[in-house]
Amino acid sequence: MNRKTLVLPAVIGLLAPVLVACGGSDSGSEGGEAIVVGTTDAFSASKETPAPFDPAYAYDVGSWNVLRQTVQTLMAMPNGGGDPAPEAAEECGFTDSGNERYACTLRKDLKFSNGDPVTAEDVKFSIDRAMAIKADTEVASLLSTVDAVETKGEREVIFHLNTADATFPFKLSTPVAGIVNPADYKKNKLRNGVEVSSSGPYTLKAETDGDDVKKIVFTKNPNYQGISEIKNEKVELRSFADADAMGAALNKGDVDMLTRTMSPEQIKKLQNAEDSDIDVIEQPGLEIRYIGFDTEAPSLKDKAVRQAVAHVVDRGALTSKVYGSGADPLYSMVPATVTGHANSFFNKYGEPSVAKAKALLDGANVTTPVKFTMHYTTDHYGSATKTEFETLQKQLNDTGLFDVDIKGEKWDTYRPKQSEGKFAVFGMGWFPDFPDAETFLTPFLDKDNTIASTYVNSRIRNTLIPDSRREADRLTASKSITEIQSIVADDVPLLPMWQGKQYVAVRDDITGAEYAVNSSATLQLWELSRGVGSDS
Repeated sequence: MNRKTLVLPAVIGLLAPVLVACGGSDSGSEGGEAIVVGTTDAFSASKETPAPFDPAYAYDVGSWNVLRQTVQTLMAMPNGGGDPAPEAAEECGFTDSGNERYACTLRKDLKFSNGDPVTAEDVKFSIDRAMAIKADTEVASLLSTVDAVETKGEREVIFHLNTADATFPFKLSTPVAGIVNPADYKKNKLRNGVEVSSSGPYTLKAETDGDDVKKIVFTKNPNYQGISEIKNEKVELRSFADADAMGAALNKGDVDMLTRTMSPEQIKKLQNAEDSDIDVIEQPGLEIRYIGFDTEAPSLKDKAVRQAVAHVVDRGALTSKVYGSGADPLYSMVPATVTGHANSFFNKYGEPSVAKAKALLDGANVTTPVKFTMHYTTDHYGSATKTEFETLQKQLNDTGLFDVDIKGEKWDTYRPKQSEGKFAVFGMGWFPDFPDAETFLTPFLDKDNTIASTYVNSRIRNTLIPDSRREADRLTASKSITEIQSIVADDVPLLPMWQGKQYVAVRDDITGAEYAVNSSATLQLWELSRGVGSDS
């Protein structure tokens, strides 16, 4: 066949892009050999990350993608985005005008994968458990507005919230709200290891080498009831050390589809290949990258230093050099395609200017060059991260205003150190918990935030975040969201860098790949099936 790149558009103003089908029907065979998917996400049940697949612990895109295949939630995000729809529930909704009481009724005869019935008490157990454990990943912060969980009979669950939260249905679609089987999980203790017991689309079996997971086999759960149509019997998710190893497996025919993270060079090569049986699918993404600052660190405590960094960083030059057309400069923590986005950093700092940065530092009597180290993870976001930080280091040091070192290390040690506050400056990526502006702000700025930020702004925490949650109309909430972005641009506890696109490489006998990864980088492996390649 002739190579083709399928570009899926976003509809600006919606919370998530609408995907355009070029396959994905249920015409493919449900039988046959497993569909094999490659990823560079690394999974490990180690001392640092003891329970990677426990919903009460996991809080990274890779682990969440495993849980979304196996752990069922009351609500789920449908294909094409929009509002969450009932999944394990038959119906859900607010029962008061103040968005503080939310009730769900479970589907009839819902069962765990082992055949045990799923009851309202199991839902209460799962939510209460995540809040009680309160893991150091801070994933329980997504449930911070839950005051109490009540059950009525076998099927009704009622959530009493401590404050209005119009985004609560979205939060019930995230893995931390996943329903687990109490027979296999203790109420106040994490389930260490790599086993999962729930009622989602698939069951899971992991193959390990020491602490590291090398392959996960997802097998269709015959007891599953939900909104997703499972179009295959089995999918294997194989973890590779890097993009090159993953690409080599695709070329050899050992893998049917590649997900995150392909390198920019790899994507370009596949896009330009002639007469290949591999398709590349490109779609708008909600992945962002940002720099975090310890606002109490001696060299960064004066916000003039952080503002000076914001003045000189050239996002356009960085993204063009490192990621080409795969990323766009980002001037807010909220991506451009999400309702409530404002170009707050561009509005305040404009085009890069060394002169403005120097004047700012001189006015604040800051001695230059300002010295600090930027830390980054070498493996979690792909091989291009090293080049990105080398480029950023050069931009800063070439001004003469900064003396910046960089240091990279693997995610399994990087993330614990970052959350313990050991880095003054650090690079991080973010994939949204759900497609709403709140999830690009609250996780970093609220109490018990996921990056253990030292930055505290009382207006953001006590007024603007609660105000934004109160509004069921997310356009109305934009006023509070916009003010939060303006405050962040002024104080610079975070420095947004870029927004990335999503890419999938897939063999042309696999259908449904355009639906298998959404704009939030969420895997939906049930959309894949093995069909027949074409010469189109």
